Amino acid sequence: MREKTQLDLHLSPAITSLSELAKAEDECTRCPLYQHATQAVPGEGRRSSHLMLVGEQPGDKEDLAGKPFVGPAGRVLDRALEDAGIPRTEVFVTNAVKHFKHEMRGKRRLHKRPNAYEIERCKIWLDVERALVKPVAIVALGATAARSLLGRSVTISKLRGQTLHLADGTAAFVTIHPSWLLRIEDEADKEREYKNLVADLRPAAKVLAKKAA
Repeated sequence: MREKTQLDLHLSPAITSLSELAKAEDECTRCPLYQHATQAVPGEGRRSSHLMLVGEQPGDKEDLAGKPFVGPAGRVLDRALEDAGIPRTEVFVTNAVKHFKHEMRGKRRLHKRPNAYEIERCKIWLDVERALVKPVAIVALGATAARSLLGRSVTISKLRGQTLHLADGTAAFVTIHPSWLLRIEDEADKEREYKNLVADLRPAAKVLAKKAA
């Protein structure tokens, strides 16, 4: 049995289910991002999921739908999971920051990267998700997710392909955020980077396979 973390002891009496967590996240005012977002976007998946994927923050489509990874980046991620041999039903998907940070450009809402303060203020919710779901492995999709999980700024290229371990022993992997692929114009470059993303997910697939064995 894993030891309870300080966060487990502090919050578990108040939040004991994912539905309670989603309600608490939607009422969160720990940073100013809630003021301009449509809603908080909670994580999604079975509470018993063995693998957790952590992205950066909701995008425009996710902010409106209230569900993570339902836009173009989500479609890339679903394809990559399938190619890596990871059943989508075994995955809990969430974000390091729960509200959509953006700036207006005419009538369009353009994504803005969360800053260190916003990541830190939202980390409590990611920690509660981890305490509830208890994943065997976590994949950080992009630098924001990696910073939230590891507690420091990291360079994705230096950590890709490594099996890391968080303080509680959970296996962790770092890769790019799938939205980055959408910004690559050259098709050959895009396909190469997509294959690299799939390769980064395969170690997590092996962890799942061992858990199921």
